[in-house]
Amino acid sequence: MAGFTHFDGKGDAHMVDVSEKPMTARIAVAEAHVKMARETHDMIEKGRAKKGDVLAVARLAGIMGAKETARLIPLCHPLPVTKVAVELTLDPDLPGVRIEATVKTTGQTGVEMEALTAASTAALTVYDMAKAVDRAMEIGGLRVILKDGGKSGRYEAS
Repeated sequence: MAGFTHFDGKGDAHMVDVSEKPMTARIAVAEAHVKMARETHDMIEKGRAKKGDVLAVARLAGIMGAKETARLIPLCHPLPVTKVAVELTLDPDLPGVRIEATVKTTGQTGVEMEALTAASTAALTVYDMAKAVDRAMEIGGLRVILKDGGKSGRYEAS
């Protein structure tokens, strides 16, 4: 399993030992989107969703998701997250919601998984809050668009 760090020499899954890595400032940004019917987009935009402010609740859910990543992803290290920001933007051209999650820490491993978890949790929350009026919504585009810090340095999606 050469190249996959979460497998040992025998091919068994294991948590990577980061104890010898230096503490560095790290950041990751992930994005996702929720595509929906125009009517659903308009309901959210006008604040008419029966469950409340869809974007505010999804923002909080994304923040909570980032903080719970190590409990959800088996081989993730629990990290002292120092910042989580989740931006949700209504996009009439999609139509739907675009999500961008930024996570920071100072540590021995990166926060890509925390950013991805924040973005996906926010997207799932948008779906949950609007599913009563639009079960055909699609969640997509989940990816890391920026990662910086640590030995591998900076990555930016094209």
